[in-house]
Amino acid sequence: VERVDLSERPFGVWISGTALPSKTLVIATGATARWLDLPSETALRGFGVSTCATCDGFFFKDKPMVVVGGGDSAMEEAIFLARMAESVTIVHRRDSFRASEIMARRALDNEKIRVRWNAEVVEVLGDGKVEGVRVRDTVTGELEDIPTAAMFVAIGHDPTTGLFAGQIDLDDEGYIITDGTRTSVEGVFACGDVQDTVYRQAITAAGSGCMAAIDAERWLEGADEQQGAMTGATTDTKDA
Repeated sequence: VERVDLSERPFGVWISGTALPSKTLVIATGATARWLDLPSETALRGFGVSTCATCDGFFFKDKPMVVVGGGDSAMEEAIFLARMAESVTIVHRRDSFRASEIMARRALDNEKIRVRWNAEVVEVLGDGKVEGVRVRDTVTGELEDIPTAAMFVAIGHDPTTGLFAGQIDLDDEGYIITDGTRTSVEGVFACGDVQDTVYRQAITAAGSGCMAAIDAERWLEGADEQQGAMTGATTDTKDA
């Protein structure tokens, strides 16, 4: 989809230069995890580099793991991985977390979790699979290699909402604001990670997709009934 026009009905959706009119629209464009943009990270994605602990953590059970980040998501990832890992090292660029106090405390109090403060990952080490990460101290510039079987990047997500900017209500981070699956535009619905800032799981996205489909169907039925009533009223007036 190249662009959309939600200013009038039918809505306009352009694909390869062709406009497709639509009575209703379900937005399910998702969100993209932020990466460190390192060549070595890209090369080892799926071979120990991941952005989803619940998806991939089990593959590295009883092995050391690294989590990159300092927000609530990073704390959640680290705490979850600590259940199965030999150890978890959180690598954070600063000397304090951005996470809420309660989440930070849960991570810091976990005996399996340690923190490498004031450090940034500059390279993922390994031939065909992750074997370690090289970090640079943001204060001294010194390099250090941390052995690990997996690196989980938890530095946030970017919702795919550029097409809808200025046409629909978005929050400060660009996620679509919804009431259930309903958006600020009548007849437009949103589901999945494009409007979910909390769970971001395949199962919750699929569930909200079902909800959006049902909501859209019911909205269409109501719109068609309303249109039929208006048409009938117009006919009656002409007959009179």
